[in-house]
Amino acid sequence: MDRLAMDTLNGTQWDVVISGTGLPQSLLALALSRSGKRIIHVDHNTYYGGADAALSLQDAEAWVHIVNEHNDTLDRNQNSQNDGKSRGALPVVFQKAAIFIPTEKANVSAPRAPVSELGYSRAYSLALSPQLIYTRSELLPTLVSSKVYRQLEFLAVGSWWLYESDKRDESRAVPSAKDNTGGKLKKIPGGREDVFADKTIDLKSKRNLMKFLKLAADVEAQQPVLAEWGHRSFEDFLTSQFSISLELQSALHALTLSLQPPTATKTSYALPRITRHLSSIGVFGPGFGSVIPKWGGMAEIAQVACRAGAVGGGIYVLGKAVIDIRNNHPVPNEVNQRRVTVGLQDGDTVTCEWIAGSDCELPGRPSIVTDNKSSSYISRSITIVSSSLLELFPLTAEGAPPPAGAIVVFPTGSIKQRTSPPVYFIIHSSDTGECPTGQCVIYASTLGSDAFDLLDIAIQKFFMTFAEEERPSTLWKLQYSQQQPHQEHESQPKIDINDGINSFPESGTDLAFDDSTLATVREAWNKISGDTEGYMQFEDREIGAYDDEGALT
Repeated sequence: MDRLAMDTLNGTQWDVVISGTGLPQSLLALALSRSGKRIIHVDHNTYYGGADAALSLQDAEAWVHIVNEHNDTLDRNQNSQNDGKSRGALPVVFQKAAIFIPTEKANVSAPRAPVSELGYSRAYSLALSPQLIYTRSELLPTLVSSKVYRQLEFLAVGSWWLYESDKRDESRAVPSAKDNTGGKLKKIPGGREDVFADKTIDLKSKRNLMKFLKLAADVEAQQPVLAEWGHRSFEDFLTSQFSISLELQSALHALTLSLQPPTATKTSYALPRITRHLSSIGVFGPGFGSVIPKWGGMAEIAQVACRAGAVGGGIYVLGKAVIDIRNNHPVPNEVNQRRVTVGLQDGDTVTCEWIAGSDCELPGRPSIVTDNKSSSYISRSITIVSSSLLELFPLTAEGAPPPAGAIVVFPTGSIKQRTSPPVYFIIHSSDTGECPTGQCVIYASTLGSDAFDLLDIAIQKFFMTFAEEERPSTLWKLQYSQQQPHQEHESQPKIDINDGINSFPESGTDLAFDDSTLATVREAWNKISGDTEGYMQFEDREIGAYDDEGALT
């Protein structure tokens, strides 16, 4: 059906309704794009990407207003999440959103003139849920086999840095963002060669570290170790089994990307992730093991996947929420066929055989909206800084591509008390297209729903590692908390498929893409398509197939 020829959606019939344009839903649209099924893809937002979206400065201002307005509505009436108006706003994935700029009125929630050094709004494409993609991830070959890789560009993540506090830092019981003390950044070794070359590590420590790295490289040898130590803390494991110092443990813990302190990070979580990190280095070239999509992170992948869905005949309608799934009933005289009646925003009703979406996009599901008070959150900030931070992006090896990403980790105890969680910076250079030349974007994350002070201190400590004449400053900052759909060390939730409803688990807050997302997408594709072979295995389309811009709204 031609979208441009449609007067109304009311009363139309579809094979599949997809609710939300987050990464899982968008990948499902891509997987079904050659199926010949009649698909309508809706999103309550007016932009693509859902929780993975990338925003301009003006978009961010509007987003802050929507987040806070929606949370205020839910606070007044917790039962309003099934109301059509509230469903058209934003599920409670985010809260406590605020924008700060270096002016007299720092906290704003409406558009205002940028400061002199800040670029125009569309010069920025800021990712709400930034993630690394390890080169061993199944996502990359999936994008290749589905033929959408030609519309994407990936850039290397180079050096990983560890913040080391100085004595003055450690002596302060309650540091603040105004403290002018600073430590230094130390490069984390990228493998055995780097460990051998590091003159700051003594010979005995190198031997202990090499024993651990040997285990990390042998997946088969890890199985009996995980059976015995998997439930124990990673710190306990490294101390008891390898006598690795706490200083070196901080570097290893950083490679896990765990938001928990080492004492709360299970070995069953940490060891496979260090294996992932080390085994990914060199897959696509020397000196790097992970990449980031250009132009807005995972949102770019979601939008390219949706474009493929539109080329395949899917109809896209933004600003249209699913507000009701009223009944399911079998189709008369048709075996294994059903019709799901779906109520949409503005009074439209459609029917379909299948509907797919995340829990918070499907009314009546066990949505995270209903678990707002008891849920676990992480605190995040996006900071645009007035420097290219060139020191953080050295070439990591001969023949390596110029890196556009860098990781800075503030380990547990380097900012506050020993039990405070680590802070992670994913730093993107202007080569990503996310900010103008001469600036960088710092994506900061830590555990806790209201840990913004920890993020602020980390930003200031980071600035202090630069010489005074080269010290960067903040041009603009967005802070918010994001709900964790499950505990970090628990089993990943699986897709719930029942009576024509495919309910995806919420997008995770992991700092690296989790391949379990692909598993849930494939399971939904199996059910909807009825196929077991040919998943995301496509031939090239004819030249000009992607010229139909009218397929997207």
